[in-house]
Amino acid sequence: MANPMRIRARVEGDVADVRVLMAHEMETGQRKGGDGQLVPAWFIQEVTASVNGKAVMTAQWGPAVSKNPYLQFKVKGAKAGDKVTVSWKDNKGESRTDEAAIS
Repeated sequence: MANPMRIRARVEGDVADVRVLMAHEMETGQRKGGDGQLVPAWFIQEVTASVNGKAVMTAQWGPAVSKNPYLQFKVKGAKAGDKVTVSWKDNKGESRTDEAAIS
């Protein structure tokens, strides 16, 4: 995937609100293409997030998640300037990792 994830993270008090927009086709494997053949399944299977290298969230996804998924979660104990890293891996073995600073 050529497009980076859009990660926004803001802290209020000691809780950071992290929002992530991922660029991925998320094909279910049940849709037919223009030629009448099934489009092969291609979807994100695992998403992980960490703050300053410490894992804070792991999610197992399947084909029911929409195209270009949006993920939002909160992290307690975060501070402005901390680094949020989000990674995903799909069923074809492709992966992507992006990071952003908490503001």
